Amino acid sequence: MLTGVERLVDLTGPQQVGLTGKTLAEVQEAVRTGDVSALAQTDGHFAVVAREGQTVRLARTIGIPLRYFVAKMFHGPFLIVADRIDRIFEWCQQHKIGWQFDPLYTRMVPAHYLIEIEQIGCPDPAPRYHRFFSPPVETGPESIEACGIAYVRAAYNALKQWLSTLPAQEPIALAFSGGVDSTSVLLMAYHALQELGRNPQNLRAFTLNLGGGADMAQAEQVVTQLGLRSIWEPIEREASRVNMEEAIQLIEDYHPLDVQCAAMGICLLEGIRERYPHLKYLLDGDGGDENLKDYPLEDSDLTLSSVLRNPLLYQEGWGVDAIKHSLTYSGGLSRSYVRTFAPAARYGFHAFSPYTVRSVIAASTAIPFSKLVGGDVERLYNLKAEVVRAGVRALIGVDMPTPPKRRFQDGVSDNSYRHWRVGKGWCRQVFLRQWQERLKDVWDDPSERISGNDLNIPLPSLKR
Repeated sequence: MLTGVERLVDLTGPQQVGLTGKTLAEVQEAVRTGDVSALAQTDGHFAVVAREGQTVRLARTIGIPLRYFVAKMFHGPFLIVADRIDRIFEWCQQHKIGWQFDPLYTRMVPAHYLIEIEQIGCPDPAPRYHRFFSPPVETGPESIEACGIAYVRAAYNALKQWLSTLPAQEPIALAFSGGVDSTSVLLMAYHALQELGRNPQNLRAFTLNLGGGADMAQAEQVVTQLGLRSIWEPIEREASRVNMEEAIQLIEDYHPLDVQCAAMGICLLEGIRERYPHLKYLLDGDGGDENLKDYPLEDSDLTLSSVLRNPLLYQEGWGVDAIKHSLTYSGGLSRSYVRTFAPAARYGFHAFSPYTVRSVIAASTAIPFSKLVGGDVERLYNLKAEVVRAGVRALIGVDMPTPPKRRFQDGVSDNSYRHWRVGKGWCRQVFLRQWQERLKDVWDDPSERISGNDLNIPLPSLKR
């Protein structure tokens, strides 16, 4: 390997959202030196890459995606890091090594891990993984109220801290369906703004309606019941605006439920942006279902036992040592949070959900699910509403409504939703076709190709 060449290309730079416990500079230093204990002392979100000698280290949390790709230039490896697959490809294309690129050879840094990559040349060694988040499991009391108080308090503290960092008069959007998670975030945010001495009317709850959707009626009923109708706004869009192929290209993934969710998110955020060109900040309840395991088992190959025995299954997937772990995508919400992050980024929003931070996840894993559920699947399905309602009642003094669970994409329209149901095979075919079209030029045009061993080209710019 040719020495004296900087072989790390960081296209995004250090990122943070709602970070506490350490400054971003301190997180960078902890990543550079591999100090997982320092990373464990933080909360909120970050995504950071740093070098120490020939070792490159990367770390992230759920709320900010981070990817890398190993290309070959100047007789050795170049590690290219970005938040998106297409940004990595565009850099490779710019430097005429796009022909080396394969989107499925990019790697997502799994949430809650520090990974180490040695840049020593062929063969490139596999990364080393080090956890910096190991929450307690089922250590809490067998009390719905006590578990709810601990869980909602953690979420409230994270949300209030994030709000405290925003300009005092800045309006804040909330993606609102009237379900348990978005309603609890609405009540927590409203209460936190009051406690911070700010105007709670700066909070705006937006509900997507593509025509006859159950969420529209549910959201209106909930805000009316809570006396908050003045801060609620429906976003009306034509159902024809839904574009699954656009969603696949935006989130760079082909998991059907995430594709469908992102497609609805595009419609909602596009509508908010058109109405409010300068609105910057966005809240949602993403992560609430994952924390309290509120997904129908019949929609997957999961069993009650697999869910209860793997406490971070919905947040991280099966784990980096499991045969089902995807190197390209990681797993769980670590993978699927792109459905929220990418649409928000496209429309210029800074997104945050209190249910994705580690202190809140830790409060959820401490809940003794096995004892509270007792082997009853229906009991598991009802648990989230009971826990959140109990916590909100105790901490905020509001007896919040808890309507039945409904996915985002299920509630935005009437029966026309059945036309949007897509399978994994179709989504994957679309994903591969989109990349086949993008890669065609860099393969077919010899002028767009240089060898990874060519030493007669200028060093690439490392500027972002």
